[in-house]
Amino acid sequence: MNKIAMKTPLVEMDGDEMTRIIWKIIKDELLLPFIDLKTEYYDLGLKHRDETDDQVTIDASNATKKYGVAVKCATITPNAARVKEYNLKRMYKSPNGTIRSILDGTVFRAPIIVKGIEPNVKTWEKPITIARHAYGDVYSATEMKIPGPGRVELVYTKPDGTEERALVHEFDGPGVVQGQHNMISSIESFARSCFNYALEKKQDLWFASKDTISKKYDHTFKDVFQDIYDSEYKDKFEACGITYFYTLIDDAVARIMKSRGGFIWACKNYDGDVMSDMLSSAFGSLAMMTSVLVSPHGYYEYEAAHGTVQRHYYKYLKGEETSTNSVATIFAWTGGLRKRGELDGIPELSKFADALESATIETIESGKMTGDLTRITSLPNPTKLNTRDFILAIRENLEKKLG
Repeated sequence: MNKIAMKTPLVEMDGDEMTRIIWKIIKDELLLPFIDLKTEYYDLGLKHRDETDDQVTIDASNATKKYGVAVKCATITPNAARVKEYNLKRMYKSPNGTIRSILDGTVFRAPIIVKGIEPNVKTWEKPITIARHAYGDVYSATEMKIPGPGRVELVYTKPDGTEERALVHEFDGPGVVQGQHNMISSIESFARSCFNYALEKKQDLWFASKDTISKKYDHTFKDVFQDIYDSEYKDKFEACGITYFYTLIDDAVARIMKSRGGFIWACKNYDGDVMSDMLSSAFGSLAMMTSVLVSPHGYYEYEAAHGTVQRHYYKYLKGEETSTNSVATIFAWTGGLRKRGELDGIPELSKFADALESATIETIESGKMTGDLTRITSLPNPTKLNTRDFILAIRENLEKKLG
């Protein structure tokens, strides 16, 4: 068969450990035989990040701004143990955090629905997508342990030197304190990304915070969302037949547990971090969850929601057989290829992405799956396949679909 031609490259960000192994198998077996794949390659493996003093992460982010679409493999965010293991120059920041900051994006995560992998919440019939604001809050907070009695204040010093002060707490003994921040510009980008994504997916959008308790911080998020919705998106939402809904975060949790799903749930940074893991587990597996970073400036970066699968990688290095779930990584590639096809006017590329996703789902629904899914499936007598054989089974289905 003739390979599908591409016009504009995808930005390809390679990664670490077992997902790096899977990355190559997916390219060799599921992409290169069918697509004249054009990518601009960046090695975000930890060793290469160390060799370049992490400049490669910045370069990959800027390339995404140039070409518009990126696909990223899972990467290591080093802790002290990793610094020692890889003999690193320093403890580098999360590559994802760097990419999010440069692209000014919002992370959207959604479960991949497969028959035989039923959600723990029986009312959920459709995916629930988490939109996580990936800036500020506790992730860039300043903290201090208070050794004894004393006053802690928030102090804002204006350019002219004048100050505004607010008492945090009058300590009468040891304690701990934390100061966090956000930027109006970042909240506005978060809101627009959510509204645009809802229109693209034609799904209702919920936003939830705790403005009744946090009357300035959280209330600012609520106000920014409402102001942008009223001034820029209300008519578009009504024309599309979808709604924007605000409620308190605790009310949202209660409602979601009894909902049918099929909507986008926008959360502040910490809320989104926690709730995305809750949803992935309740829907089945973190390895069955897509993740895309969407910027209001028109940049897209697709990746798996999970990490580098360190335990399987160590088994792989020993020559032991692994059964690692590659579904989310496959869907990162299909997401990027579909978007590239849409932007470049190549419907064949988007159709190929659809076919590969369908072949992946049908492989699992036929009873062929990796070990993590055999433990949770309701299908009778599932067949456990190793890492490569699962991808080869998908290829067999894909070839049938492509004729």
